[in-house]
Amino acid sequence: SVPFLIRLFPFVLTKITFLNFLAFPFFVDLQRPELLLNNTVNLYLTTEPGVTVGIWHTVPGSRGAEAQGKDQRWYEEALADAYPVIIYLHGNGGTR
Repeated sequence: SVPFLIRLFPFVLTKITFLNFLAFPFFVDLQRPELLLNNTVNLYLTTEPGVTVGIWHTVPGSRGAEAQGKDQRWYEEALADAYPVIIYLHGNGGTR
């Protein structure tokens, strides 16, 4: 019956394949990454009018002791130092 249902409703295959309606991990506040990762802060960037992108900024482990107890402003200033910045884009339907 599954091939018949997919033939009738092809959008079901896309939903099952990508699971873009599922937010994972469950019951985790992704706006507070410091609860999951050390030395991490949540920032928002406006890329164009009406589009805001949420990012997590994590400093390298070598600066971990320096980052302890710092506020968001310190993390923003840390983006301008000599250390390289690695951008990793990831998400699923519930968190994109």
